[in-house]
Amino acid sequence: MAGRNQPPYRPRGGVNFSSSSSRSFHPSRNSTKNVNSEERKKTSSSNWDNKAAINGDIDDIQNLPSLVGTCPFMCPVEEREKRERLRDLAVFERLYGNPAKSSPSLAVKKFCRTISGKTLQDSDVRPLSVLEDTLSYLSNLLDSTEHPFEVVHDFIFDRMRSIRQDLSMQNIACSRVVSMYERMVKIHIISQHKLRRCSGSSISSLSYLNMEQLTKALATLFNLYEANRTSESIFENEAEFFSFYVLLHLDSKTQGTGETLSLWFRRVPSHIMKSTEMNFARKILRYFKLGFYKKFIHITESEASYLQYCIIEPSISEVRALAISCVNYGGYKLQPFPLAALSKFLMMKEWELESFCNDSGLQTSIDEEGNSCLPTKQTTLIHPKGGLHKYYPLESERFDRYTVVSNALKFHSMYVNNFDIK
Repeated sequence: MAGRNQPPYRPRGGVNFSSSSSRSFHPSRNSTKNVNSEERKKTSSSNWDNKAAINGDIDDIQNLPSLVGTCPFMCPVEEREKRERLRDLAVFERLYGNPAKSSPSLAVKKFCRTISGKTLQDSDVRPLSVLEDTLSYLSNLLDSTEHPFEVVHDFIFDRMRSIRQDLSMQNIACSRVVSMYERMVKIHIISQHKLRRCSGSSISSLSYLNMEQLTKALATLFNLYEANRTSESIFENEAEFFSFYVLLHLDSKTQGTGETLSLWFRRVPSHIMKSTEMNFARKILRYFKLGFYKKFIHITESEASYLQYCIIEPSISEVRALAISCVNYGGYKLQPFPLAALSKFLMMKEWELESFCNDSGLQTSIDEEGNSCLPTKQTTLIHPKGGLHKYYPLESERFDRYTVVSNALKFHSMYVNNFDIK
């Protein structure tokens, strides 16, 4: 892997960067796994270019001059001073809360859709080492509790797009950039997980835009894997990031790449297709499509990494809704189904299951022994338009252990153990 002092690699043909976390938050290292010549040929001939990943952060990147950034700060001095005059500082950039004063340690360069090549200078662009430090700074803000998460997300979202923009303008595509894109994908996934727990009129649009950038960042990451692949190695975290892309297809509203998943599978190298992460993702997708709700829930609980769970979580509600629908229509009218058994089956607390049933239009009752039950053959079952928006986590000791750890550690430290909470 390239070290911090190694000059950035710039491929001849360039890499298509997108607009806008595997198990390790550390820079990816090429593993020593061997890939046979046939697989290498398949990999090198695969074209990972995708329209969703081409120049999404810059309107006219082709007309920009070749740049090598020299800005030593997270935000160029000229931009910081201009935004101070205009009082255009985010809450995280204000020195002692002053909306007209910032500092080099607080201000972060904003994303700009339109960039003029005539006025752009090297001093306006941050070099790779500064971009890495900026991303680490943004990562540490993800767990901030001083402001509502939608405020935190909006700031990180915009400043990460600016990071990708600076990388695009310099056409940097070394293994250090691979690590940065892996980290940014992780942040998008965790942000989506946190946004589901927020309320407000803007959450829907924030989630949509976040998913859009997540898909584009993944497409660019796949390009970077290919640009940095050596003849005898693969990237350590590659398989899990490919699994993220598969799991995103659980949601029918996911903004895909324009091709079917079956065609995409044909271009995935066989050593990735055979990996544990991809086998898990394909099983989950198959169980979801076939309605095997018991297998879906229990394999998610026993095998999913935390990041995989963050992607799968919305589909768990759909699977649970399918399960109670089957119980309602398939059960005996004179034999209400005990909620205690059903809650264990669906891996949720009994009071959460009762609330979930009520949200779905079903009424619960109390039997002669004082136990809560779900009467069957009810005709009031509904599937809310747009899906159920309240999420009930899996009742899992494994994920509970993660919650305890995540509350005790800083964001960047949470990934040291590869999210392995088994």
